[in-house]
Amino acid sequence: MSKNSGKNLQNNLSRRQFVKTSACAVCFALAASAFSFKAFASTAVTAKVKPPVPKSVPFPVRKPIPPKYIVIDAGHGGKDPGAIGVKGTHEKIVTLDISKKIASILEKQDSFVVKLTRDNDTYLSLKDRVQIARSYNADLFISIHADSAPNKKASGLSIYTLSEEASDDFAKKLAETENRADVIENILGLQLENKNVSSILMDMTAKHTRNTAKQAKMSIIQSLNKKWDLFDSPAKSANFAVLRAPEIPSILIETGFLSNIKDEQILTQAAQRKKIAELLAQSVMNIPVLKV
Repeated sequence: MSKNSGKNLQNNLSRRQFVKTSACAVCFALAASAFSFKAFASTAVTAKVKPPVPKSVPFPVRKPIPPKYIVIDAGHGGKDPGAIGVKGTHEKIVTLDISKKIASILEKQDSFVVKLTRDNDTYLSLKDRVQIARSYNADLFISIHADSAPNKKASGLSIYTLSEEASDDFAKKLAETENRADVIENILGLQLENKNVSSILMDMTAKHTRNTAKQAKMSIIQSLNKKWDLFDSPAKSANFAVLRAPEIPSILIETGFLSNIKDEQILTQAAQRKKIAELLAQSVMNIPVLKV
């Protein structure tokens, strides 16, 4: 074989190797591209079908609980001094000071709106006091007193609610009169034509009111137990005119009796009046029916 023939053969082999190598490179490149495209397509499809992330749904905002209205009534006042103690203490001065102190404590609580029937030495009729409580649609009416007792030995704090006996002439008269519906309209602002329905509604309203007042009375007494001198049987009922509003839970608190020398000595001390005011205010805060 000539040199030229050998050279040509070598060149042909080199070309074949080059073509073969190039072809392999192209195939590899095409395979790599196909794999990349497949991976991209797979990722794209996966991303496409991926469900959207749900937005968090906020919980409904709880409506704020409206504050409870407390009306505090300082007994007597003005031309009516109330009971006069053995040493000349006027009940109207004692009740006003204690009432204002209770109010100043309770009104610091967001859960209460506190109103006084009087904040100075002013005379108010019993009707006016009840009307003030109604004007605020009070959740609780508290009348503060320090009266004289029939028995001068009687001492200590006692709490009264309206009597459920026949002596409760307010409810009894309402049940017997023909204009009962008119009275209900004035009290509840309702237009009722059926007297039977009116009677039932008044009975239900008065019953609920008395039950609420009783719960408040017992709650306060339990709270004061062993913290303040209590009357022998401090939970009482009586026909006090100031407690007769059938739609307003009402209680009357005798902080002591000025007819008793010991009670008068206690109630004439500013520190002691401050103490009973603080105890009563805390007791009111703890009344279950006012926390609902």
